Amino acid sequence: MTDSRQLALSVQLPDDETFESYRSKGNQGVINQLSQFVEQKSAESTSLPKSFYLFGLSGVGKSHLLHASSAYAAKLGRTSVCLSCAELKVLPVDVLEGLEQIDLICLDDIHLIADNQIWQQAIFDLYNRVIEHNHCLLITGEQSASQLGLSLPDLVSRLSWGLTEQVKPLDDDEKVLVLQYRASQRGLMLSDDAAKFLLNRLSREMAHLLTSLDTLDKASIREQRKITIPFIKEVLKLS
Repeated sequence: MTDSRQLALSVQLPDDETFESYRSKGNQGVINQLSQFVEQKSAESTSLPKSFYLFGLSGVGKSHLLHASSAYAAKLGRTSVCLSCAELKVLPVDVLEGLEQIDLICLDDIHLIADNQIWQQAIFDLYNRVIEHNHCLLITGEQSASQLGLSLPDLVSRLSWGLTEQVKPLDDDEKVLVLQYRASQRGLMLSDDAAKFLLNRLSREMAHLLTSLDTLDKASIREQRKITIPFIKEVLKLS
């Protein structure tokens, strides 16, 4: 990517958001499909699906899977870009120009442009350019395509054309495993009791739990202490 507008869109992906770190038996089929989707080459048959719509409620890990897909593409030597509609919708639509040259384009949270006709048209146009170049487009949203409230019927139709999968919420046991895995990646040991304490005392949304784990990690390094329940109470101001 050489266009300055596109360079401005480049984002640093979280190092710990990979397919391996997404711990959910209930969504293993989704991960397998995403992996196969990313693995396809541009030169392969045009009959292969070139778009993938991934939906699910807030907090189920859609952004994680989007980042993981982009990271996996990079691992395979493919070009990719991962963008959020939350950031895009305040920019001029011409920032999308030329993105169709990239092997995998990932767009997060398309429901956020449900009230923006201009951006809906721009993404519809991008979709068509991507397909013409035989590249791939991965989009996430909170509802199925027909329930997003988009005002552009053609965009709803495009979202329904390719692969579609729903991400299931993680259960409490899976959230404990995610917390323990993320802790181990930081060189920390998080016991079952400590992980369950976090789950019972904090919001059950993974984003909030992982932010709290990051706070505990920094405090643990600073104070050279293990993450125990008393330490959690002290750092996070919990009773």
